[in-house]
Amino acid sequence: MRVKALELRDEGTFIPLIAVDMNPDNEEQRYLLRRCGYPCNGKPNVVVTRMSADGLPSSNDPYHWQDRTFAVGHQWIIEHWAELSDGDVVDVQFILGETRKPKVSEAKEAPF
Repeated sequence: MRVKALELRDEGTFIPLIAVDMNPDNEEQRYLLRRCGYPCNGKPNVVVTRMSADGLPSSNDPYHWQDRTFAVGHQWIIEHWAELSDGDVVDVQFILGETRKPKVSEAKEAPF
């Protein structure tokens, strides 16, 4: 399984995410993933959850989400999985054509 840490952004929104491609790296993972019903066919099957792990939902279904930020962001992550790297920004406003340029990571501006 491959894990990526991403910024999910929208208007006035900053959500640190963990995205996991639920395709196995070894036979032990394959066995357990198949028992959960994952196809393990090499196509991105991405579980998304908040990095804060604060008890809020996680899902591998972009249609599960009740808001546009997670629904649009999750679908885009699946479609662009191979292009994404840790720290990348998934900018819903840019994806939907509401802005002309994507947001820059807050990490580039943060004093941490």
